[in-house]
Amino acid sequence: MTQNPDRKFYLREFKAISHAISTYEDLNLLINHIAEGTTRTFDAKGCCIMLYDDRENQLFTVSSYGVSEKYTDKGPLWVDNNDCAFVQGEPVYIADTQNDPRIQYPAAAKEEGIVSILSIPISYRGTAVGTIRIYHGEAKHFNEEDIESLKILAEHLGLVIEINGLKNFLDKVKMAMDSLPMRMLKE
Repeated sequence: MTQNPDRKFYLREFKAISHAISTYEDLNLLINHIAEGTTRTFDAKGCCIMLYDDRENQLFTVSSYGVSEKYTDKGPLWVDNNDCAFVQGEPVYIADTQNDPRIQYPAAAKEEGIVSILSIPISYRGTAVGTIRIYHGEAKHFNEEDIESLKILAEHLGLVIEINGLKNFLDKVKMAMDSLPMRMLKE
């Protein structure tokens, strides 16, 4: 009988991160803090937060903590694998990065000392917009409530990312409107 691992993520941490997600004005700072906090909370080797570019059909690292730049820049992460958390919309755990066909860069993972990866999709209204990847130097077992908490926080993060994207779009529209000649604004 397998025992459920101890929780790492309690209400206190959940409240702190939820508060940060709802109050941070700087999206980059928020994402950096989530990557660092996730790494520390789960005693992980590192964490990357990646966003999806639908024009390139790739995930791009926007923040990382605990992993080298060489690892995060190893090559494109194509979204063409039906087994990945991003496509499935559910967390995916890979216990052995060296022997799992879902891993695109096993040699880079080995060189970085990454043995296992937990991927949590970041979504907005059911549409995946990114993923949180937690890296460990050994096979790890996660408490189911921790995984549920991470899923909820990833949904909140998806909302913030979407709002930030809309705000950027509106700012560009406003700048374009402000640059129009006055004669075109009449009527």
